[in-house]
Amino acid sequence: MSATARPSPHSGVGVLDKASIILDLVEQRPAGLPELVRRSGLARPTVYRLAVAMERLNLLSRDGRGWFAPGPRLERLAVEAHHDRMAHVAHRVLADLRERSSFDARLHRLHKGVHVCVAASVDPVTGVETLPVGTARPAKAGPICQVLLAWRSAEELYEGLCGARFTAQHLARVRRTGWAHGFDDVHEGQAVFAVPVWTGQGRPVAALALVGARTRLPDVPDRLLRSYVLDAAQELGAAAPDRWQPPAMRRACG
Repeated sequence: MSATARPSPHSGVGVLDKASIILDLVEQRPAGLPELVRRSGLARPTVYRLAVAMERLNLLSRDGRGWFAPGPRLERLAVEAHHDRMAHVAHRVLADLRERSSFDARLHRLHKGVHVCVAASVDPVTGVETLPVGTARPAKAGPICQVLLAWRSAEELYEGLCGARFTAQHLARVRRTGWAHGFDDVHEGQAVFAVPVWTGQGRPVAALALVGARTRLPDVPDRLLRSYVLDAAQELGAAAPDRWQPPAMRRACG
């Protein structure tokens, strides 16, 4: 892509305008250094220097492939700017879910190719969030991403599956069962059980997840544990506008 295709600079400060170009590109989708150079029209040393500097400031992060994605600091600002009623309700709901299930509970939303933690239960000993709000990871692996993508449009599914560590068959199974289970893409050695939070026109607005040691969180959680999570997801969905709960959800999870 030539330099003429760059987003128009706004600040008049050269280094900030170049950093803004890189942020614009990464917000569209995670990208490696060669792609950023090609699409920005900037010199490779400039792109590398700015991207690494923004990574040090937590404005960018890198996935396992070394591709740049929006960083936790940037996502935290986005979360705080768009902190809706559901996120506020989530603190109470997640605390109750953790107490009932004895597992850590988290709420994630999809934002421009990354999944962002918008709420998390706190450790009962330290009182600290089990995962910092604003933590972002590329939406390419794990049960949380599968739940966030499973009910998306065909075009969004195609984009989401490019480079993902799961397949269309995995997402079809999520749609059939109503939940996903697998390894946590944030904390090594942890397992995740995730369900959608339904709203609007029949798409999940978020993913509610239980997180715990693999030895404690079985591949098929028991009926009681599933009911805890589904009840919490329904309560969260009720806090979002235009709520919608598919009638087959509980039967599929039963």
